Amino acid sequence: MSQQRRYVLTQHAREIMEKRQIQMEWVERRMFAPELIEPDVFDPEPEHRLAHIAEFGGRMLRVIVNTRAVPTRVVTVFFDRGR
Repeated sequence: MSQQRRYVLTQHAREIMEKRQIQMEWVERRMFAPELIEPDVFDPEPEHRLAHIAEFGGRMLRVIVNTRAVPTRVVTVFFDRGR
């Protein structure tokens, strides 16, 4: 099964990616090969997957996914300024 069929993007995630020029390739790489995985501090369902994006000055991309949804749902993505 391809990676594209194993997850879906929320409308919010699509809008944020377009607005902030976050490439789909970056999101996929970080979803399936993150440097770090963190639980959400407020909700047990989302999982935060983080990794540096060399093509974007080495900034840390945070991809928040709901792994309990089938298929996995990308809730939002953003560059984490605190990292």
